[in-house]
Amino acid sequence: MKKSIFLIIILLIIEIFPLKSQGPRGKDFGFGLLLGDPLGLTIKYWTNQENALDAYLGESYFGATRIGADYLWHFDAFNSKVVKMYAGPGLTIGFGNGRYYFYNEDHDRFYYRSDEGTGFGGRVILGINIIPRRTPIEIILEAGVLVGISPAFGTAIDTGLGIRFYP
Repeated sequence: MKKSIFLIIILLIIEIFPLKSQGPRGKDFGFGLLLGDPLGLTIKYWTNQENALDAYLGESYFGATRIGADYLWHFDAFNSKVVKMYAGPGLTIGFGNGRYYFYNEDHDRFYYRSDEGTGFGGRVILGINIIPRRTPIEIILEAGVLVGISPAFGTAIDTGLGIRFYP
C-alpha cells in the first residue's frame, strides 16, 4: 500500500513539472476572462505539451460565486497547429445563495431560491482552444456537464467563451 501511494505521488510530481509548454509563444501560464457560466476570471498552467491545469473564479448564472479547477488533456482533432480540442474532469465549489431551474413539487413551479450556503460538485468539460500564431493569447470555447453533489444532487450545463493572455 505504501509503495502504491509513493508511486502515485512520484507520478504526480513528474506530471506537474513542465517538459515543454504548449501555450502561446512557449509560455506555460496564462490568465484572462471567461464569459458564460461562470462569468469571471480564468487561469491556465500547462504542465506539458498535452496537459494543463485550469482554474476559474466567477459568478454563476444561477446566482452563486463559484471557484473550480479542471485537469485538461489536449488533442489534435483538426490536424492544426492553431486549433486544438481539450477535455477533462474538474471540481467546483459554490458559495452563497443560488437560484435553480427545475420543478419543485412543494412550490409547484420550475424555479426556486436556495439558501444552502456552500455547494460542491464535479464537472466534465470539452472545449476548443485557438492559439493564433505569433500572439500571446488563447481563445477558448467550452461546454460541459456540471453535477452538483452537495447539498443536493442536480445537474447543469456549463458553457463559456474566453480569452487568456500569456505574459
